[in-house]
Amino acid sequence: MSENFKLLKKDGEARRGELVTVHGTVQTPLFMNVGTVGAIKGAVSTEDLENIGCQVELSNTYHLHVRTGDDLIKRFGGLHRFMDWHRPILTDSGGFQVFSLASMRKIKEEGVTFRSHIDGHRIFMGPEESMRIQSNLGSTIAMAFDECPPAKAERNYVLDSVARTERWLLRCKAEMERLGLLEDTINRKQLLFGINQGAVYKDIRIENAKRISELDLPGYAIGGLAVGETHEEMYDVIEHTAPFLPEDKPRYLMGVGTPANILEAVERGIDMFDCVYPSRNGRHGHLYTHYGKININNAKYAEDDRPIEEGCGCPACRRYSRAYIRHLHKAGEMLGLRLCVLHNLYFYNHLMEEIRYSIDAGEFAAFKKKTLADLSSTER
Repeated sequence: MSENFKLLKKDGEARRGELVTVHGTVQTPLFMNVGTVGAIKGAVSTEDLENIGCQVELSNTYHLHVRTGDDLIKRFGGLHRFMDWHRPILTDSGGFQVFSLASMRKIKEEGVTFRSHIDGHRIFMGPEESMRIQSNLGSTIAMAFDECPPAKAERNYVLDSVARTERWLLRCKAEMERLGLLEDTINRKQLLFGINQGAVYKDIRIENAKRISELDLPGYAIGGLAVGETHEEMYDVIEHTAPFLPEDKPRYLMGVGTPANILEAVERGIDMFDCVYPSRNGRHGHLYTHYGKININNAKYAEDDRPIEEGCGCPACRRYSRAYIRHLHKAGEMLGLRLCVLHNLYFYNHLMEEIRYSIDAGEFAAFKKKTLADLSSTER
């Protein structure tokens, strides 16, 4: 039985749970709001995050290491104190940057050498370095260091990559245990999540899931999706892989995705999500509603006195019209960008709340069907 995760109810394969951490208990399924360098892009403060229902903030190990530096953040008492956020923080391991900086990297058994996207200086990161950086940050959840192979990579490459990632996971676990014994470690109760890889090869995914599950880690992620495969391929991988991850541990689908992606993944047994979509799309005036997306820049909203979505409780919808928010975007005013990001994050956080309610009531299937139909509505 897991010390940190309580599975409260199942509705089909959809799961309702609680994740207990040193920084508070959170309700699952949940969406983590992505603050890459310790802040959500769009002038969103930690107070804003509290007000819009964010349970977990996600920051990026690599970016905080190369910009400002994890040693400095440690001197401030860790990332929670540095950004004045008192709820859980998940830090990714830097592994995805290994994927995204493919032209600037060299992978060996020891780890990965690559060049900073900021100034080009050489960086080496392996499992031990990633764990030490995340320990300096003092995050609630630290992700294991992995390689994310392309979705359509050649099979033999994926087999070698996954085997190396498994070896790296053992090194991550050993290093985290060592760090937990040091007197100056900020968070000795940091939770290590392992990452399942295997591209679109279901048999590789399943065998990897079985092996990493034997380590009895506090949680597990499915990584390496939404990186080139179709939605149907992604759902197929999740459906075949999730049952081989521990029932009593949280399951995190990394970097996914749209509201429809989330609904489909919840149906297949996923508990945790993150994605840059709500903030990135908000900065461009693309807004999520329960009745489909709208582009606030469109001319038809120039005299529209309605809120972005009727009944929405976000800071934008409580006070401002579509016309005014469009005006701000067209005028290049930061407030327009900020209001749109707040609306989208509120939408995602409260969609997860609605999902939790529907699972509690045993009505997830009906909720999913209606919500998918509504989300595909035409812009209005």
